[in-house]
Amino acid sequence: MEEKIKELTLLLLYLTSWKENDLPADMRRSWKGYPFEVLNELADEDYIRGSIKSKSVYLTESGIKEAKELMKKYLKDDMARNNLE
Repeated sequence: MEEKIKELTLLLLYLTSWKENDLPADMRRSWKGYPFEVLNELADEDYIRGSIKSKSVYLTESGIKEAKELMKKYLKDDMARNNLE
């Protein structure tokens, strides 16, 4: 169950993320309103980065790539219906 929580948290971070002009093209920003234990694990795996004091995190290139794979895993039917594959 913990692995699914971590996967779904990364997926939600990605789905609610946005691009900013001051970030490299391969990074996105998202609010970090999720359990810190899960965010710490994602940071340890270098899927996200950010200061402990900030209210947002950056999704790294590997985090974005993993989130896109998780979309296929968890949102396969929605993606097919909306031609997002």
